[in-house]
Amino acid sequence: MTAATPGAPGASSGEGFSGGARLWLEGLGGLRNAVRQELVGRQVEEQITHRFPVGQRLRVLDVGMGQGTQALRLARAGHRVTGLEQDAAMLAVAHAALAAEPAGIRDRVELVEGDGRETGAHFEPGSFDVVLCHGVLMYVSEPDAMLAGLARMLAPGGLLSLLVRNGDALALRPGLAGDWAGALAAFDTVDYTNRLGLDVRADRLADLTATLSGIGAPLHTWYGVRVFTDGTEAAAELPPDEELERLLAAEERAGRTDPYRGVAALLHLCGVRG
Repeated sequence: MTAATPGAPGASSGEGFSGGARLWLEGLGGLRNAVRQELVGRQVEEQITHRFPVGQRLRVLDVGMGQGTQALRLARAGHRVTGLEQDAAMLAVAHAALAAEPAGIRDRVELVEGDGRETGAHFEPGSFDVVLCHGVLMYVSEPDAMLAGLARMLAPGGLLSLLVRNGDALALRPGLAGDWAGALAAFDTVDYTNRLGLDVRADRLADLTATLSGIGAPLHTWYGVRVFTDGTEAAAELPPDEELERLLAAEERAGRTDPYRGVAALLHLCGVRG
């Protein structure tokens, strides 16, 4: 088995990420990111399979696509993908990755430079069957308006896929590292400093559930992402294939099973446009 190429967090929100883009790009290739990208890719594929007829070529918008891991994965599956990205470094990497693909895949991908909070300036309402917004909301101080804009991009029955930092489990990482002061502080806030050294924010499941209902894309299902491997270093190497398969199987099982999914580092929420 070949693990998915690790991907960058989305940076099209226009807040917070630019200072960390170089550090993120330098850290590509590690276990934590490979686990994230492979699990989320499988989960998106599962939701698409459940929601749309087999063989339907979907219109996909990837907001804050980073270097395009999920966008390319979906294009390889036959879908037409538009990637929206504001950060110049990330966009350059995405262009390079796309250039290495066969012509048939290149023809299905459009890369657009732009801010994820301004989707209405780039696209017509109802233009997409699937909208991805992965690793973006933590960089947006007031995400509700942005989320409403993303929901407007969806056709009826369309899928909204959000990947966020889990605000209900912020104390876990410092606690497991023996940082007791950090763990205690994390119980009472959704603000934190990420591994890129940026001040960002997490989201609580209950809050996002209410928001999704309010914007007409109520929560259909949710997963936890990185229950067991969040504590590994960003550059930790992937284990041999057989062990990696077992690791991913354990992470995938935990990500859909209570109580484990509730303490994952990341939450993957899937809403459906009414």
